[in-house]
Amino acid sequence: MTEPAATPPPGCPAHAGATPLYGPRFQTDPAQLYRELRAAHGPVAPIELAGGVPAWLVIGYRELQLVTGQPQLFGRDSSRWRLWESIPADWPLKPMMAPVPSMLYTEGEEHVRRSRAVTDALAGIDAYELRKHGEEIADRLIDGFAGRGEADLVAEYAHLMPLLVLCRVFGLDEERAPELVDAVLTMLDGGAGAPAAAQRLLELMLEVVRTKAEFPGEDVASRMLAHPAGLDHEEVMRDLRVLLISGHQPSSYWISNALRLMLTDERFSASLAGGRRSIGQALNEVLWEDTPVQIFAGRWATQDTQLGGQRIAAGDMLLLGYAGANGDPLVRQADGRPAEGNRAHMSYSYGDHGCPYPAQEAAEVIATTAIEVLLDRLPDLRLAVAEHALVWRPSAWVRGLVALPVAFTPGQ
Repeated sequence: MTEPAATPPPGCPAHAGATPLYGPRFQTDPAQLYRELRAAHGPVAPIELAGGVPAWLVIGYRELQLVTGQPQLFGRDSSRWRLWESIPADWPLKPMMAPVPSMLYTEGEEHVRRSRAVTDALAGIDAYELRKHGEEIADRLIDGFAGRGEADLVAEYAHLMPLLVLCRVFGLDEERAPELVDAVLTMLDGGAGAPAAAQRLLELMLEVVRTKAEFPGEDVASRMLAHPAGLDHEEVMRDLRVLLISGHQPSSYWISNALRLMLTDERFSASLAGGRRSIGQALNEVLWEDTPVQIFAGRWATQDTQLGGQRIAAGDMLLLGYAGANGDPLVRQADGRPAEGNRAHMSYSYGDHGCPYPAQEAAEVIATTAIEVLLDRLPDLRLAVAEHALVWRPSAWVRGLVALPVAFTPGQ
């Protein structure tokens, strides 16, 4: 596909040796790219997105904390972006950045109102019930391929298991899961179908909201509708879409990235031997080494400022480089690894727009359950292709495999 052209204005970062955040090299070895960016530019690097669109990538741990912790200087409302007039209407990344009235782009008291409703609704999820749902769904999915002796753990397991669990606790129809997965992936891949997929997700969420308004239940959507914050149907629709994407994608690729490392990296092999106590530690290490959300868009400078030695103009876009910040030598041990048990990674972001704690808890329960059940049922999992044959998704935002083919002894 030919990316639509966008002409960056004079004096923007793209004219100062900006590095493209797309293409095979970025997909296959982003960690090396972050190291090169840090060596060449420091903790804040000029980059360009598809179509030659310029931005800053924040890969310094301290700098990322500053950007996410100072909303008065780095705002969340993307309408501040000074390049909107030069961005083509069909720019494939537009669905991820266009200013829309969801909690993602609200600020100040409005963000407090919206986020409180979401956090309280998520806090109503019972961790015991969540694990019970997870075990039941994981067993059901594994039953579908256990007798074959082979499977694709992305399409047949990691993509479906978290979404089916979320459908149940959010109040969504589980039969729509394949349609939801397709829409989410199409949107995040940033291809030609991204705008239509984004609209389809909104339509699906609106169906849920209308149903729950008439027939409320013990689910997240119903609790959001009944919350004292007084969210209307459109607000719940948009915020529910945010929750679905931010809940499904990180959990899905957290699971598949952890399984990949367990199958290819001897440091994780203990988990495959049935060492349940090591799974939590392995999952935490995945967030340091191969976090599923690599980059997030973003923040927009409210005024001219400086950050990491770079001059940032009012209206500039800053992308949050979670993976780059997690690899910052300032927060690693001498051998380059994170300290054992260190949970101070940036994978859940930071500040007012950081991942709500109930959502973090739910994601950990889902990921842990998925891996424990899989390893209990299929203890001799092995990669069915050479490691170098694995293909990564063509996304600037998430780090995840297209497929994870495995083989194992057929069982019941």
